Amino acid sequence: MSDTVQSTGNVSLHTALSGRELLDCPVLNKGNAFDGRERDLFGLHGLLPARVATLAEQVDLARARLAALPDNFSRHVALREIQDRNETLFYAIVDQALEAWLPVIYTPAIGQACIRFSHIWTRPRGLFLSFEDRGRIAEILSAPQWDNVRVIVASDGGSILGIGDQGANGMGIPIGKLSLYTACGGLDPACALPILLDVGTDNTTLLEDPEYIGWRHRRVRGADYDAFIAEFVTAVHARWPNVALHWEDLSGADALRILRRYRDRMCTYNDDIQGTAAVTAGALLAAIRAGGAPLAQQRIVVFGAGGAGCGIADLLVQMMVAEGMAADEANRRFFMVDINGLVREGMADVTEGQQPFAQPADIASGWTVADPAHITLAEVMENVRPTMLIGTSGQGGAFTRDIVAPMAQQSARPVIFALSNPTANIEAMPGDLLEWTEGRAIIGTGGPFAPVSYDGRSRPVDQINNSYVFPGVGLAVVAGGITRMTDGMLLAAAHALAGLSPAADSDDPTTIPLLPPVSELRTVAMAVARAVIRQGRAEGVAPPASDDATEAALKAAVWTAQYRPYEKAVGEVSR
Repeated sequence: MSDTVQSTGNVSLHTALSGRELLDCPVLNKGNAFDGRERDLFGLHGLLPARVATLAEQVDLARARLAALPDNFSRHVALREIQDRNETLFYAIVDQALEAWLPVIYTPAIGQACIRFSHIWTRPRGLFLSFEDRGRIAEILSAPQWDNVRVIVASDGGSILGIGDQGANGMGIPIGKLSLYTACGGLDPACALPILLDVGTDNTTLLEDPEYIGWRHRRVRGADYDAFIAEFVTAVHARWPNVALHWEDLSGADALRILRRYRDRMCTYNDDIQGTAAVTAGALLAAIRAGGAPLAQQRIVVFGAGGAGCGIADLLVQMMVAEGMAADEANRRFFMVDINGLVREGMADVTEGQQPFAQPADIASGWTVADPAHITLAEVMENVRPTMLIGTSGQGGAFTRDIVAPMAQQSARPVIFALSNPTANIEAMPGDLLEWTEGRAIIGTGGPFAPVSYDGRSRPVDQINNSYVFPGVGLAVVAGGITRMTDGMLLAAAHALAGLSPAADSDDPTTIPLLPPVSELRTVAMAVARAVIRQGRAEGVAPPASDDATEAALKAAVWTAQYRPYEKAVGEVSR
């Protein structure tokens, strides 16, 4: 942030802050790790205890305290408090055991953290832009402390994970996502800005909660909502022409409309739609290499035909087309099932995102169905016998033995991705899916699961999580000067991810994961970033650069959790 920090390479940091202001700045605070020279220079004597600690000592102490807490929700709250005091310490803790801490700082603990956000909120982080702030959003964004922002995660709290409308409590998602940008991709936390667009909530529990921190008003919709979003996007683009604007957890209809309206005007993307699609496509490519049906032979049922489900289908269609299949034929290989059953032409309430995948109105003329007007998931599975089943429904337990059985009979290596979060909303438990498919299924889930045992052998459960893609995308924007996020770049990300699969060309893929371990997400982010930048240059949405220059830019963009010596900057601080 330009009013507080001036970086001079990897050697030192210059800041004009001192005393209490320095200790209150999370991206600069070291706590009792400020040494004697720095305490002299910045007026910290008396504000800190005498003992000077190292970062390693602070990490060890914090981990011991966190381990003593009763559950992961308590640890989430405690870690957030550490993050609000000392960003470097927070990331140093997470970096030591990324795989262990990821479920604490994001899914599944983040679901409960959003539900209870108003009760655990203690300190401002990021921006809450209320509908009542319309007309002055540009002024709010103009504060000098935001000068160095490069990545924004914005949500209106309309559709948080599988728990629905959380209003202002949805701020937990932008904060958590940006934490993953840093932990998994190396984004400097000083250039990250979480934003909650508070347009009200229809969650009666929140509206009646005396501790609710948001705007107490029913959710604004329609033209007023669109005008508010337009003012926000216009102000963001004017303030930061090269920013990456990441949308998160908007309601389905709003999400797709906003993405299509603004994606050609600036570098913006929706992780629920595009990030989920890219990681699913990458995992499917890996599954094919691990013995799944070739892409040209896939028949795919998507249960949950909202933004995520349609986004996955869109990207997979483009992948099929790139391999030589006609677009119409590719579209017909997808069977989208939502609350109204199989999506078909002529049905009421078919959304813009579902329309390309609507099956012919008479597709079930030769099927045995109970109600021709509402063809169920079970009936689709029985008659289509797909090679791949994707769950993005948020309907816990929706994939039963009877649902999965026809698929298991048809395919030697059926692919089943139950992607809904949190855990209570997952369509089926991994152990059940293995049992119902006699151990032959290639399984992926949206959240973390321990390996499961089948027939005396341990089987890994792949976490088909967006953290395999979006941190690399953000790193690519920052390092590569990307001005637009295209579908071709997301396909490049998917291929880069698949290229890292441990299961590729394995003699026995059943006991080897499709995706790299979470502990290697930094490596994954770099590979994704390279692929996205390369594709961006090919499409003309990133400036030309040599591979060597790109590598140097990526290396320079990666932030690490370490304390650097501080020097006093010359000049006054704008507040």
